Amino acid sequence: MKDILNGLFLPLAGTVIGAACVFLMRNVFSAALERVLEGAAAGVMTAASIWSLLDPAVEQSRGMGRLAFVPAAAGFTAGMVFMVVLDKLIPPVRGDEQGGSLMIFAVTLHNIPEGMAVGAVYAGLLYGTEGVTAAGALALSFGIAVQNLPEGAIISMPLRARGKTKGRAFAAGALSGAVEPIAGAITLAAAGLIVPALPYLLSFAAGAMIYVVCEELIPETSGAWTGMMSFAAGFVLMMSLDVALSG
Repeated sequence: MKDILNGLFLPLAGTVIGAACVFLMRNVFSAALERVLEGAAAGVMTAASIWSLLDPAVEQSRGMGRLAFVPAAAGFTAGMVFMVVLDKLIPPVRGDEQGGSLMIFAVTLHNIPEGMAVGAVYAGLLYGTEGVTAAGALALSFGIAVQNLPEGAIISMPLRARGKTKGRAFAAGALSGAVEPIAGAITLAAAGLIVPALPYLLSFAAGAMIYVVCEELIPETSGAWTGMMSFAAGFVLMMSLDVALSG
């Protein structure tokens, strides 16, 4: 249970650390550092979506024979569609032109599927889903935490630049990640009631994660070799951890 709690709250820790950058820096978050962090997070999240979410979803559905791909395909598609609708309903989270409150709201909503992803994979771990490992679940949480570093910063730093105190700017950035452990806990509880739905939940989370990678992370790293190499490093790291420690 302690490991599950740590996994649920690790992404929030990433947001808090990112928001805390407001105490260390003036008004800007290094673009080069942001590319490195987002590239690494994209690599980790892509590998995690495959080995920690989609692969276990397929393995748990092996009893369906040749149709074992159906839950994974359906859940993945639903996760992507969910994120498309979410993006249509809320404004982009990038850029200082967004109002402070609106930006906080947007980032907070974007954090919900990430919390669901963590909750889904830990539900699979808790109920013994084949292919889900403690190392894979922890690596997924860590990958989301890394991705949350710049998200916390893009809230706290613009608010500080607009005249808010460092304390209030930090609090706003940190609280934007509070929905992640809540969403994770709700998903975990729901999975306990409907264990057969776990393949759909896992693949739904994978779809949401891949959408975040394609929509928010990859565009920020394209054209920069540091971002691309960080993506490769993150992907290899996550793949290695999940495969080597799966036993």
